Amino acid sequence: MTSTELKATVRTQVTVPLEFPDGYATTAEVFTFTGLVDGLEHLALGLGDWRTAVAGGDAPLVRPHSECLTGDVFGSQRCDCGPQLREAVERIAGEGGFLLYLRQEGRGIGLYAKLDAYALQDAGLDTYEANLALGRGEDERDYSAAAQMLHALGADRIRLLSNNPDKALQLDALGVRVAGRVPTGVHLTAANAAYLSAKVAHTHHTIDLPLAG
Repeated sequence: MTSTELKATVRTQVTVPLEFPDGYATTAEVFTFTGLVDGLEHLALGLGDWRTAVAGGDAPLVRPHSECLTGDVFGSQRCDCGPQLREAVERIAGEGGFLLYLRQEGRGIGLYAKLDAYALQDAGLDTYEANLALGRGEDERDYSAAAQMLHALGADRIRLLSNNPDKALQLDALGVRVAGRVPTGVHLTAANAAYLSAKVAHTHHTIDLPLAG
């Protein structure tokens, strides 16, 4: 898809108060869309003074966050998704921008396949090797719908809150200018250390991991 092939439009905009388990609270303008290329129910959350950021000041801060039921909802320690989501909402609310909540569980392979990959990781494979062993791609995510959402919101120029260089490459190719890349924090635990190391080794995520002692 190119930026001119398919256009999405805003379907619904509704105000939703948010509160996280640690007590942090804010308000989001939640957008749904018509015409997304993959037909999935992705959401955009407008946080902070996103209107001013889109209209002219600094480019809006944007995080495309792929759905992770285990991490986002149940607090799984096998990944860093839940802490990244919590961090992103507060940082974007402070600067103005959007969190795109993308229905791309398990780097695009789905929830059940992700859990199958977990079993293979328990047998010694890393997160990317496990996907390949299932006959899937290392990372099957496509950010065409994310680009459509941003175009529909008037955010053709953004600052990208992500450690993943592929997100910047895809969005740039889809007509969303990435004016700057902003890394997330490092949410390292004993349970996710191998997972984060695999991200750095396989897909060059910009995660500043401490050297092993």
